[in-house]
Amino acid sequence: MEQIKWRYIYSGNCSPTYNMALDEALLDWHSRGLIPPTIRFYGWNPATLSIGYFQKVEKEIDIEVVKKHNLGFVRRPTGGRGVLHDQELTYSVIVSEDYPGMPKTVTEAYRVISEGILEGFKLLGLDAYFAVPITDEERESLKNPRSAVCFDAPSWYELVVEGRKVAGSAQTRQKGVILQHGSILLDLDEDLLFSLFKYPSERVKERMQQNFKNKAVAINALREEPVTINEAIAAFKKGFEKGLNIVLEPYELTSAELAEVEKIAKEKYESDEWNYRR
Repeated sequence: MEQIKWRYIYSGNCSPTYNMALDEALLDWHSRGLIPPTIRFYGWNPATLSIGYFQKVEKEIDIEVVKKHNLGFVRRPTGGRGVLHDQELTYSVIVSEDYPGMPKTVTEAYRVISEGILEGFKLLGLDAYFAVPITDEERESLKNPRSAVCFDAPSWYELVVEGRKVAGSAQTRQKGVILQHGSILLDLDEDLLFSLFKYPSERVKERMQQNFKNKAVAINALREEPVTINEAIAAFKKGFEKGLNIVLEPYELTSAELAEVEKIAKEKYESDEWNYRR
């Protein structure tokens, strides 16, 4: 099968508002036929807590602690739970719902898109595989998550190594386009992560954090040689090309495109109405 050319953007470390605005802009541009399917890699400056579209800030997030650590804070346009974006490679995939071979269901589309991440982990020498919740209890917990923390449990077809989640992803569909973005953890500060959420009691928090150690892990805790961000970028770029049978062509945004992204960031993602509204 002939490989289709997709666009590849590496943004470097950007502000949380810019990161979400660019993902939204790419979705819009693709829906209007202005750009081909696109894969983007990026980081965060400052380190940021992002929350899912449906999360309630007042109930779940300790904003004072977020501010105390000088972290960024932004609500994603996608669902899912809270993610601390720090020592990680973040990716986004923008592709039409009617792309050849793309399944109609969200769950199966996750699996197809995440083939690229799976191949990236293999290139780093890690035996990753897709999580498939088996028991009724596991399936029920996906409908009613006990924790506001994203990496607390793997969802359908998320990536797992030695039984622990190594990448967390979220998806939205708008204007006939799929936006899937997610975190590939290189390292993880569990104490900082768990300090950002509200719990019924200190005991509950300690128990959840203890359980978390059995459920999530960062790449560098699984390898003798730490992976640098550049090594991760190279592996997952190649992984997406192999997993999706595509060729990635590097692209840099024009000044007009950059201005449009900045406008979305300012008008939407910098606003308290968007970030705190639920």
